[in-house]
Amino acid sequence: MWTKSSRDGKRGGRRERSFGGWCVAFPRRVLIVAGLLCIVFACAASGLSERLSVGGFTASGTPSARAEAWATRFGADRPELVLVLRPSRRALDSPAVQAAGRRITERLAAERGVSRARSYWTEADEALRSADGRSALVLADLSGSETDTARTAQRLVPRYTEHGSLFAVRATGPAWSLAQSTEQARTDLVRAELIAAPLTFAILALAFRSLAAALLPVVVGGLSAVGALAVLRALTAVTDVSVFAVNLVGALGFGLAVDYALFIVARFREERARGLVPRAAAQASVATAGRTVAVSAGTVTAALAALLVFPFSFLRSMAYAGMAVVVLAALTAVVVLPAVLACWGPRVESLDPLARVRWAPPPTIGRDSPLWRAVARAVTRRPLWWGAACMLLLTVMVLPFGHGRLGLADERILPTGVEAHATADLVRREWGTPPEGTLAVVLPRADPDVDKAALDAYGRRLSALPGVRGAVTVTGRYVGGRRVGEARSQRALPDPRARSHPRTPPPDRRERGTVATVSMVPDPQSERAADLVHAVRGLPSPGPGHVAGWAAQVVDARHALTSRLPLAAALIAAGTMTVVFWFTRSVVIPLKVLAVAALSLTAALGGIVHVFQDGHLRWLVGDFTATGTLDMTIPLLLFSVAFGLSVDYELFLLSRIQEHYRATGDNTEAVVHGIARTGRLFTAAALAVAVAMGALASSGVLLLKELGFGLALAVVVDATAVRGVLVPAVMRLAGRANWWAPAPTRSPRHRRRRGPQPLADPDTSAPASVPVGPGQPPAAPPPTPAQAPQQ
Repeated sequence: MWTKSSRDGKRGGRRERSFGGWCVAFPRRVLIVAGLLCIVFACAASGLSERLSVGGFTASGTPSARAEAWATRFGADRPELVLVLRPSRRALDSPAVQAAGRRITERLAAERGVSRARSYWTEADEALRSADGRSALVLADLSGSETDTARTAQRLVPRYTEHGSLFAVRATGPAWSLAQSTEQARTDLVRAELIAAPLTFAILALAFRSLAAALLPVVVGGLSAVGALAVLRALTAVTDVSVFAVNLVGALGFGLAVDYALFIVARFREERARGLVPRAAAQASVATAGRTVAVSAGTVTAALAALLVFPFSFLRSMAYAGMAVVVLAALTAVVVLPAVLACWGPRVESLDPLARVRWAPPPTIGRDSPLWRAVARAVTRRPLWWGAACMLLLTVMVLPFGHGRLGLADERILPTGVEAHATADLVRREWGTPPEGTLAVVLPRADPDVDKAALDAYGRRLSALPGVRGAVTVTGRYVGGRRVGEARSQRALPDPRARSHPRTPPPDRRERGTVATVSMVPDPQSERAADLVHAVRGLPSPGPGHVAGWAAQVVDARHALTSRLPLAAALIAAGTMTVVFWFTRSVVIPLKVLAVAALSLTAALGGIVHVFQDGHLRWLVGDFTATGTLDMTIPLLLFSVAFGLSVDYELFLLSRIQEHYRATGDNTEAVVHGIARTGRLFTAAALAVAVAMGALASSGVLLLKELGFGLALAVVVDATAVRGVLVPAVMRLAGRANWWAPAPTRSPRHRRRRGPQPLADPDTSAPASVPVGPGQPPAAPPPTPAQAPQQ
């Protein structure tokens, strides 16, 4: 559509065809369409909460995942629901208690969604009795996916934990932990929004000096979040979408909305200060800051897409959610926001909340910051000293990451007072080895009758391994390499009800098979447990053996992560370098962007290791259980999201530096100008984004707490120490080499340039300050500061 840009807004002058011009030429149409789409998205997203999945933290397609399917066939998989029954008055073995315990077990086994239930009273297994002899366990195998088991537990537990006259019943287990984590995440989402929304709005109102302008990120964030939820609702028809993806959509969508709205509105104000009418200023903002928003969104999307290479359904769903909200936030910022600016015009500057109490003109977003200009001057005078000091700070922050240990999430991600966590702690104290502290070795080709001698020898070898408390096979119980008793009978064929489990392979009638159970001493997520898993897998067995259990899943998940990490890193590096090179036409700057972003984000990872793995600074983030490990999916998700945000800030800074450099040819002055012009903007954006992300740290779910704290720390460090000190120091040391590129890679437009290119004059009809394609430094000497055009 044809639009114009002129100082006085009268007809005439040169007109320009552009997408941004169409948006500001017909702003009401754009806003009407956006409103209708928002209604459509809201309707499409209805019913999303019922279709979200839980879990997805274990790796798929691994040996332990296949072994779990075999264990399910033989009823040897880890019970999804564990009930702790404690008689109120009578002894555990009294006739009344035994009869009541059997009734509860049989009633539970007959429930819909329960494939098998067993207890101390039905199995006569002393391992199901507590050390003090006053409590007993009821173990239930639930059918279906993790989401199905969580919903079954959510339906059954309230009915079985009602305090009766005979038993006090408490519940734990993976299914109940997932159910309570889901409910906690939903509650935390509301709390996080109640904390973040007013604080962020206050920050934006003070930064913009306008309540009207502070509403703009709300518009962008709301539209993008609703659209992303609609996309997730559509994805639930073809893949699993984690319940935690909704939390990420809220935090990331609002954070990016703040960033994009700040950058575009700041540019709009600059263009208005240059004399452009609102529609022309909005068009110029789209042509400059809007272009950078689009490039930034592409970079963030590429970083999140790298998560798709990992075999964790949780990470994949978070990647889908993140990519959807990033793309929609960028589209809203470059389409809807300019239309709002064109309609509101001068009203964007209205409703200053502190207008009556100010005694001096306030600093304005989008203008030079004297403080950041002074910092940039100091850094560029002594770039080596300042760069070394910043590197030392980041190195100190990254040191804890050297002893970081990765594990899998269990019930300890919940607060200690939540039933699933508290009951699991009780089981650990009373039973010594909880249900997840065992390994099941499925031997599908071993015949319990024909291979008795081989199974007896195998049980002895298993029990003699370091870290094994005891082993059980069909031939007996073994401790320390010796047989110490008879074993309870095992089913040779799978339970017919277990065949409906989606992970269960079809049964083979020719195979009888049996299971050997190994009770471990070390924590399932420790290195000793990993060594034990490798030892069990390497031990000769009667036929092929499949090792299942929580410790085996931890080992395989770590291997799946580390084996695909180079591919993910290569994809992130290739995508980032391609986008940044296209944006800057420089060879050096993309390498610098990668190095600086990786260093700053590794420092953030060191921060979460120090706080959550080592258990420090609880007063800052709230109480939690330090397990000595980090869930292995969180550092990956944190790195991808924070990397995208880091490059986001870098691109906006580079666009300012590059623009000034092309106009003056002075690299040092361009760096100072870019820092001064964006310093106040980055400070406000980082503070608002840190509040939006940091609100997740108030969550009771440890995974969300780690993610929120890590993202807030990464944004603050990146927007201050990295962007304010390290980047200008590196760019000052590199000098004109920053902008070098081989001749064939330069854009045809830039190959025709031979000297400094002045910034667009606001008196002309072209959009002001449109960045030109970068290339070789100008041959002509740069103008003096007095001659250089000012923005």
